[in-house]
Amino acid sequence: MRAFLGAAADPVVRKDAQRVRGRSTGVDPAQAAGGGPWADLIEETPSRILLLVMDGLGDIPSREHPATPLEAARTPHLDELAREASLGRLLPVGPGITPGSGPGHLALFGYDPIGVQIGRGVLEAVGLDMKLEAGDVAARGNFCTLDPSGIVTDRRAGRIETEKTRVLCARIQTECERLDGVKVVIQPGMSHRFAIVFRGKGLSDEVTDMDPQKEGRAIPPARPLAAGAARTARAANLFSRRVQALLKGESRANAALLRGFSKRPDLPSLTDRFRLKAACVASYPMYRGLARLLGMEILDVTPGGLDGQCVALDRNRDRYTFFYFHWKATDQAGEDGNFEAKVRAIETLDGALPRILEWKPDVVAVTGDHSSPVPLKAHSWHPVPALIWSRWGGGDGQGRFSERTCNSGSLGIFAMKDLMPLLLANALKLKKFGA
Repeated sequence: MRAFLGAAADPVVRKDAQRVRGRSTGVDPAQAAGGGPWADLIEETPSRILLLVMDGLGDIPSREHPATPLEAARTPHLDELAREASLGRLLPVGPGITPGSGPGHLALFGYDPIGVQIGRGVLEAVGLDMKLEAGDVAARGNFCTLDPSGIVTDRRAGRIETEKTRVLCARIQTECERLDGVKVVIQPGMSHRFAIVFRGKGLSDEVTDMDPQKEGRAIPPARPLAAGAARTARAANLFSRRVQALLKGESRANAALLRGFSKRPDLPSLTDRFRLKAACVASYPMYRGLARLLGMEILDVTPGGLDGQCVALDRNRDRYTFFYFHWKATDQAGEDGNFEAKVRAIETLDGALPRILEWKPDVVAVTGDHSSPVPLKAHSWHPVPALIWSRWGGGDGQGRFSERTCNSGSLGIFAMKDLMPLLLANALKLKKFGA
């Protein structure tokens, strides 16, 4: 650990003159936080927190691979960090519940993922800088592959290139600008992903997903779940049929799946709740979208990839007191069931860790938003491995960062939404409770 961070930073002195200065929001953090004994204990200090999220980090052993990717990977830097850190595992939502990326991230940021729910469509659209007007309904789109009988054989269309998605979206936009009186706006994302916004009067987001979630099934039609949602369902189904007709000659991306129909919510920001000046260092639109909805500033990660993220972090390290740094490759490999790729993704992040930590944050947390075990090829209910390092946090003395070592860590297994108060405490941002 000392090899990355050097000598520990000076203790945070809680004098008003040394607190981070900024315009007051006028929002009572305790009220905005929706309860919790720590909510009215928060104070602003200049200490800095790094939350490093390795998407889909957690795994389970299998007959083919008795060691998980995290155990099999060569991770000297994570292991060094773990020796001086407290370890544990996080439950994103609750025992046995498999979370989506949205609920997992909301919990990481200290929001109750059950009480606060944001649809995937809104996250994707906002992350792509699409402007959502009052009444708009957004959905997340995937290009997919259908066989001649209409069965989905690949939900991700072979992860087609981003440029191919741009071409297809431009073609579809021209032919689907208005469906049954509903305006349609499409924005390409990364690889096979895109976002779609339905705009018009009388639209509702109470519509079922048009995604079978597994290969070997047909695309389910959108169905209204409430009175007033029929118009949205009709527009979505018409869009699906039109796309299949337009892309009939494509070998991979010849249809589209839609899910996460949603409208933009009104949420208290991370700044209002925790008195943090927060920044997002992420490449993928969904994660940037959620961060933007929570009031984080979105840093430019051009030219992209891990290098672009490290450059963005280095350029802005003195401007914020909370950094959310997202690494996607671990989740992609888990969902593809690719053990070797997940090992490589973990090792790539580990290799960049000294660079990520060279600005010497006061608190470092490394975890995931959910588990994506290679044997399952999907998100799962398994607790996510986690570590917290700070000068004040103590250390478990474990020589590895893995699922097994985290199982025996001093943090135990606890709700992911309780991670944020632990980070605040380690950053000396919580006053004493009671007399």
